[in-house]
Amino acid sequence: MPLNLDDKKAVVADIGAQVASAQTIVLAEYRGIPVGELTKLRASAREQGVYLRVLKNTLARRAVQGTQFEALGESMVGPLIYGISVDPIASARVLNDFSKTKDTLVIKAGSYNGKQLDVEGVKALASIPGREQLISMLLGVMLAPVSSMARVLGAVAAQKSEEAPAA
Repeated sequence: MPLNLDDKKAVVADIGAQVASAQTIVLAEYRGIPVGELTKLRASAREQGVYLRVLKNTLARRAVQGTQFEALGESMVGPLIYGISVDPIASARVLNDFSKTKDTLVIKAGSYNGKQLDVEGVKALASIPGREQLISMLLGVMLAPVSSMARVLGAVAAQKSEEAPAA
């Protein structure tokens, strides 16, 4: 069912609001994916805070007009699904992971903080560890000296107790 003018304006406003707070947009061609698989992709995206939607390209171009993602307008051709996220790597990771399991989802382009990304750029962005992983890696690095110091002190204390004369 075609959209009337008011519906189109509402879609552009909704996408514009998502784009205004986004850091990353990834475009992927979804031709040939069964509805059940798309439902799984949407559920995965929702879990990771990614706004995932199939849009008319003309409406998407209007929504990104005047934003840092305006350069993506050239790549908005064909049947596309749009992954929009505030997290810099979430949309790239969701679509890239899904494209590894389903050859029918083809990543076309992306944009991160105003820089347009090609397919390889999106894959590189998706391979960056997430925020939680980076925090745990940092904590591991920060705790390493403390835990080794505790082990050394424990070994010294055990050695001293072995050397102490029995009364």
